[in-house]
Amino acid sequence: MKTLHSTSTLIAVIAMVASTLGSSSIGTSARSGGSPGRSTLLVSPDWLGSHLNDRGLVLIHVGQREDYEAGHIAGAHLLTLRDISTPPGSGLRLELPPVDELKSTLQTIGISSGSRIVVYFVKDWVTPAARVYFTLDFLGLGDRTSILDGGLQAWQADGHPTTAAAATNERGSLTPQPRRSAVVDADWVSSNLNNRSVSIIDARLPEYYSGASAGGMKRAGHIPGAANIPFSSLVDEKNKLKSPEALRKIFEDAGIKSGNHIVAYCHIGQQASLVYFVARYLGFEPSLYDGSFEDWSARPDLPVATDKR
Repeated sequence: MKTLHSTSTLIAVIAMVASTLGSSSIGTSARSGGSPGRSTLLVSPDWLGSHLNDRGLVLIHVGQREDYEAGHIAGAHLLTLRDISTPPGSGLRLELPPVDELKSTLQTIGISSGSRIVVYFVKDWVTPAARVYFTLDFLGLGDRTSILDGGLQAWQADGHPTTAAAATNERGSLTPQPRRSAVVDADWVSSNLNNRSVSIIDARLPEYYSGASAGGMKRAGHIPGAANIPFSSLVDEKNKLKSPEALRKIFEDAGIKSGNHIVAYCHIGQQASLVYFVARYLGFEPSLYDGSFEDWSARPDLPVATDKR
């Protein structure tokens, strides 16, 4: 009986492993960030090519309309940052609109709660694509969403076709499950400036971080204690994400400790979205200061530093 029990246990373990491997096959050709559940955040052109006709797949093309009309991946829907931001003049630039408005916009392009979503960009629009990912992650769709590594340029370089035909689809049925922890405001950041378990990351270029240039903000400089990880340092010359090892070193060199709560910001919340995405890719649970330095620098009661950290 003891031998039979051991044999049955072994069979159960083998079955469980086989089931796990089968359920994770969708991400086998994606570059893994090394954390469970993160292996499909970044997909390759070959992966997308083999899954292009999958039921439930929704492709999002991030760029300008003229680029979309000139050629896009078959079935892709155009989405601009204006589609997922507060209207000009009614708030901060690029600020998240109410959840119901985001729901309506995304349902229009066929997104449902069970959709598998791939976001890609044209030209060098990697940070707008990351902003789309952040928005979807905020709505609870982050684990169902990927970014195409290298965007449309990588897709075409690998010999995959494009089309000028507009995509058609049925309206989606989406029940958002907002991750409120994905977004923080000025009050939250201000109250955690001296919290050693919080790492604030400024995603702007060094001249804006140091205060050498105000970059159109009310005041020049950065949030005190923030580390500077320029968004451009996270991708290579072809706008492909650097390797997990290189990305981890960038974070480590900036003083980011494993397990810390990362809060990313930039000028208006676009460039910081790439830091947010990379942090998720590396296994962190980050937040984004949506108002970013546009909001912080306009508040005279909040401190600004101009010396490098």
